Amino acid sequence: MKVISLQSGSNGNCFYVETQNVRLLIDAGISARQAELRLAEHGREIRDVDALLITHDHSDHAKSMGIFQRKFGMPVYVTRRTLAASQRFLKVGKMERVRIFTAGSSLSFGDVIVHSIPTPHDSAEGLAYVVEDPDHRVGILTDLGHAFDGLRDVLRSLDAVIIESNYDHRMLRDGAYPQRLKKRISGSGGHLSNDDSASLLKETLQQSEDLDNPRLRWACLCHLSEDNNCPEKAVQTHRDTLGEDFPIYVASRDGVGPIMEL
Repeated sequence: MKVISLQSGSNGNCFYVETQNVRLLIDAGISARQAELRLAEHGREIRDVDALLITHDHSDHAKSMGIFQRKFGMPVYVTRRTLAASQRFLKVGKMERVRIFTAGSSLSFGDVIVHSIPTPHDSAEGLAYVVEDPDHRVGILTDLGHAFDGLRDVLRSLDAVIIESNYDHRMLRDGAYPQRLKKRISGSGGHLSNDDSASLLKETLQQSEDLDNPRLRWACLCHLSEDNNCPEKAVQTHRDTLGEDFPIYVASRDGVGPIMEL
């Protein structure tokens, strides 16, 4: 399995997951042109993508779903509430190939199963996804709200994870955001902090059945805030918690990342 972050942050999110037989995009928060060019940097053709899956209706995740569908022909998988909110607030336009599914259900694409996991993020209907092929499970866990019941069980089932690490507590506290926005970000419907993400990953590794060879192989930190975080601080927080040996990637706010493999 191969995973590429095409971009992640409040300015736009899009992830590519490739198995032996299936190619998926998670979210369409960047332009169609950006997505096409960034996949091409890794020798991938966006028109070969089998499906686009949307996590929730916020514009940095869903604003370009209609353009992706119309320009590239891929079907869009979305819950009814997320689609309704996107049509109302984002003006995503007419789409020919829309596949409505229920939050919490699983979707099949050949030998790949995508499990949708409801989240408490403050959207119409937030989801995280776990992509499972015959050999591996990768989680796309962003815009989670907080470490909700069941999240730790999901993490223990994964071979790799893209997980949000949105803000540094001190930077958010001392920054220029209005208090209302600070409470929203750090509240139960907002985002995970660096400390939240690092603690969850540490628990996951410590609870592995084989501590010397844990199931979780790597983590990619995503959705870093431009104003309340930075890659160096996010990585250092995780290094302080997890040590130096565990592989950590950081998804760029403005460009494509490397191919991350299992």
